[in-house]
Amino acid sequence: METQSEESRELSQEKRGCLDCCIKCLGGVPYASLVATILCFSGVALFCGCGHVALTGTLTILETHFSKITADHAMLTDIIQLMQYVIYGIASFFFLYGIILLAEGFYTTSAVKELHSEFKTTICGRCISAMFVFLTYILGVAWLGVFGFSAVPVFLFYNMWSTCAAMRAPVTSLPSSLPSNESICVDMRQYGIIPWNATPGVACGSTLLEICNSSEFYLSYHLYIVACAGAGATVIALLIYMMATTYNFALLKFKSREDCCTKF
Repeated sequence: METQSEESRELSQEKRGCLDCCIKCLGGVPYASLVATILCFSGVALFCGCGHVALTGTLTILETHFSKITADHAMLTDIIQLMQYVIYGIASFFFLYGIILLAEGFYTTSAVKELHSEFKTTICGRCISAMFVFLTYILGVAWLGVFGFSAVPVFLFYNMWSTCAAMRAPVTSLPSSLPSNESICVDMRQYGIIPWNATPGVACGSTLLEICNSSEFYLSYHLYIVACAGAGATVIALLIYMMATTYNFALLKFKSREDCCTKF
């Protein structure tokens, strides 16, 4: 009986030790950084993937209906290709940066909560945390600009879509003073996308309806919306990163002063 009770005590102590270890490990998880990393990866993936495909579809629409001479939109083609290469770089950079920030969040959370004796606040660690705070702030401001820029093609495609929706409306419901469908046009030259000497540069009537009914237009329009939403999600992720890194840096700085006071 005594041996059975001792064995049960040992088992209960082992279970309690495992439970304490799990609670200790879960306490060191930087949940804010983890949520921000997932949101950042998702937002960057949506922005880069959808933006890349949408740019290709936009170039196809322009070449087919608005600028049939290659020389007229040669610069636009180079710009779109450059933007697609930039998208590759953005995806690679934020994949690495998100992992680094998540690792930094694990380190600072463990150092703040003193979960492991080997994790101590040092001058080098505080400088690295301050660098991440500053860099994340700069990236957040830059992504605000990217978010605003990604809304521009959504606005342009929405104008085309609303024009086509007005053309599809029943004729009986429209006032007689309105022009006919053939006189309703969309001029891409006024947006500065293609030069003024581009041929034809304008899509009217049935040609405009054909563009709106094409799969390239439908796909590009919705992909631009998703890319804009992805950019917004990335901005939110960077804001969460900024709050988490700033909070951890402030606590690390406070603990360093506390350690200096306790030494004397």
